[in-house]
Amino acid sequence: MNDSIRINGIKGFGYHGVFAEETKNGQEFLVDVELILDLEKASKSDDLADTVDYGTICDLVVAAITGTPYKLIEKLAGVIADEILAAASLVEIALITVHKPSAPVDAITSDINVMVIRTR
Repeated sequence: MNDSIRINGIKGFGYHGVFAEETKNGQEFLVDVELILDLEKASKSDDLADTVDYGTICDLVVAAITGTPYKLIEKLAGVIADEILAAASLVEIALITVHKPSAPVDAITSDINVMVIRTR
């Protein structure tokens, strides 16, 4: 399968982290989503029913970011991937990258991120 839907930079404020200040004060997270699926039917029909509604995917991601706090962004990414696969039957592979630009590390970084890949 060579088709994909990509959504980059879905923003949400969450309380994920190992340290007390992260779970107390929270921070912004960004999520990139790439969904691998067959878009041939949708490209011919021009019908939303033949593809994945990316608005629904964005809502799902924001709900995950702002919902249950996790210690690790690896967990958050895995939850998002699993929820997308459960909600969107056309998706064969979900690639989820969670960015934590304000990660509490001593090094100067512009971003720390984790990617998970889940396959149906």
